[in-house]
Amino acid sequence: MRRSVANVEYYDEISQEVTDNQSSQVITNILSFEEERDRLHLEKKVERAFYQAGKALRELHSRKLYRSTHKTFEEYCKDRFGFERRHSYRLIEAAIVVDNLIEMCPNGTQNELEVETFVLPTNERQVRSLVPLVAEEQFTCWKEAVNVAGGKVPSGRVVKDIVERIRERTLIPITYNVGEVCTIIIKDNPELKGKSDYWCIINHVAQFSCEVRMWDGEYIVKPENLKCLDFSDNECLVMSDICSRLRRLYSIKDLDEVALSLLNTLGKRAKPYLTPVQEKILTVIEQEYGIE
Repeated sequence: MRRSVANVEYYDEISQEVTDNQSSQVITNILSFEEERDRLHLEKKVERAFYQAGKALRELHSRKLYRSTHKTFEEYCKDRFGFERRHSYRLIEAAIVVDNLIEMCPNGTQNELEVETFVLPTNERQVRSLVPLVAEEQFTCWKEAVNVAGGKVPSGRVVKDIVERIRERTLIPITYNVGEVCTIIIKDNPELKGKSDYWCIINHVAQFSCEVRMWDGEYIVKPENLKCLDFSDNECLVMSDICSRLRRLYSIKDLDEVALSLLNTLGKRAKPYLTPVQEKILTVIEQEYGIE
């Protein structure tokens, strides 16, 4: 079918209009100075979201702003944000690390979110291995990790490798054995805050750190965070059994305050046995929650 001249002119006009629209779209895709500035500012907000979350959770925890609806901070975070038990505390610990990095960065600390020339972490995992270190060590390890990453944000693996490398040069190897019972000494480890004088059992021994098991979780600690109780092998086995019973009870959701109070008391009583009264109370609570 032949097209008339009028139709040809019509289609040419439509084609030109499409071309003009495409050209206009290309032009509008170029960001102005203000838009580029806003983009960078918003990207910084996204990158620091974990940091802001950690600071907010820290205030919620310290002021106990959850108390009107929940008995514990852990229950509140689980119901409100869907966070597992350790995630909230890891965000809080990560925010503390970032605060330390900002405070020690060479550009000053007037505005912690506008330290543009110093590379800061963008997620919690990147700083997880820095948590047990003191502020100066955190800064040294982070700065070296950034250098290894070519001036960019390093991965959590890179940071962990740097931490282990530096600690190998400065720390004394651990001499503890798996199964030994120790008490906790906080000493510059924010993850152990509130755990002073609680007892633990050594799960795994590395060259310069070890994993310990407590009634409420597992922790990575340095040798200076431990004090051996010099229990016999049989006494260590008794303590291991007590720890397992406490951990099973602690894993129960919506645990009664009385039960939590007992766990806290027994978790700090570093003796290789339970008194008859303690045994009876613990057994009654276990039976109440169907633990055999």
